[in-house]
Amino acid sequence: MRAVICRAWGEVEDLTLEDIAPPQPGPGEVLIAVKATAVNYADALMVAGRYQTRPALPFSPGLETAGLVLQCGDGVTRFTPGDRVMAILAYGGLAEQAVASEAETFAIPDGMRFEEAGAFPIAYISSHVALHWQGRLSAGETLLVLGAAGGVGLTAVEIGKAMGAHVIAGASTAEKLAVAQKHGADDVINYATEPLTERVMALTNGTGVDVCFDPVGGDLFDAALSSLGWGGRILLIGFVGGIPRIPANRLLVKHRAALGSSLRYFRWHAPDKLRASVTELCQWYHEGKLTPYVTQRLPLERSREAIRLLTDRQAYGKIVIKPELQAD
Repeated sequence: MRAVICRAWGEVEDLTLEDIAPPQPGPGEVLIAVKATAVNYADALMVAGRYQTRPALPFSPGLETAGLVLQCGDGVTRFTPGDRVMAILAYGGLAEQAVASEAETFAIPDGMRFEEAGAFPIAYISSHVALHWQGRLSAGETLLVLGAAGGVGLTAVEIGKAMGAHVIAGASTAEKLAVAQKHGADDVINYATEPLTERVMALTNGTGVDVCFDPVGGDLFDAALSSLGWGGRILLIGFVGGIPRIPANRLLVKHRAALGSSLRYFRWHAPDKLRASVTELCQWYHEGKLTPYVTQRLPLERSREAIRLLTDRQAYGKIVIKPELQAD
């Protein structure tokens, strides 16, 4: 089979497309014929050796996928060959075949295309876990989403609306804000041209937001923290803009909280809650409340380009690799 391979820690440009032996499913695992795999910012971190876990070299990046079950390992009871599935992966999604744990493999909802399913697990489950289990977002509260047109941020906008929140979307261009509005944002802020805290306070009549979903960090974090109202919670999802320092006294003054949320660790420690999140997300998809936004579909040969679009912050929504596509 063909697979995108990392043979040494380094840059995305060092990845190679190779013919390798297909993986074999072990006990409790399924082998999937990959139809679509979305790329994530974490793929670049993993290739550089800076992710939370470091696979043994060589390996194929790719943290989520969708396709058809080819083979089931011993002990697998929920799936049979031919089933349409989507899965969270340890790695290996940028290939024609991938192995996933049965516990982190889920049936694709009726009507969902493979490319949507390949873009679904990481972003939607990450956002649901953060907003529901960690942020305790309630109907009627106000949610501020930074990076609101990105692969994860856009799902937070949709999930916030599905949970009954008033959603304020923040992004750096008018085009990105238009995407967020199309997916349900009630108000928008261009934080490249407008002062974030002042605009939030104007939109909330001076009370601030209840929850801030922050996959950006960096210089925006300070203004986002100031945008929280009494009892506000800021959810730390990622740090594409840099890792900020948190002044503890500013949490104390308004009874605020800074909360980290990582799907990678959550799924190991709270598998029952993970399944509950997936069930609710699939129900919302059936109800038309969630619309996975795939903006580009590329062949395996262009995987390096796809990841670079994310690291250079040039992408909206999700970019999906489809092995069956032919290279130009």
